[in-house]
Amino acid sequence: MFRRTFWFGTGVAAGVWATTKVNRKLKQLTPDSLAATAANKALDAGTRLRDRAVGFALDVRENMAQREAELDDALGLKAPVDGELPAPRRYTAIENRSNPKSVVTDRTTYSYNRNEDH
Repeated sequence: MFRRTFWFGTGVAAGVWATTKVNRKLKQLTPDSLAATAANKALDAGTRLRDRAVGFALDVRENMAQREAELDDALGLKAPVDGELPAPRRYTAIENRSNPKSVVTDRTTYSYNRNEDH
């Protein structure tokens, strides 16, 4: 009689355990649960990606500043700034550089007035 009771209890326990496992899995496979799981995983992936991108940007900015300092030292660009503007250019952009004193004559044969087209 003890054997039968033991195996009966073992069968009941196995049935309860299996039923619990199946019910949990069914709840995990409902559309709402799947959507929530996917959303949580997407948020986690987005957070990891953002953290990596921010770290990469900080590394690039740091290395860029370091390389700029190296180039400034190599080219001698670390001279103190007096606060004065550089000397003005000798020629303006529209002057003829080969003959700066030449006078530009008005060669227009038509008017630039756009209102005359109407």
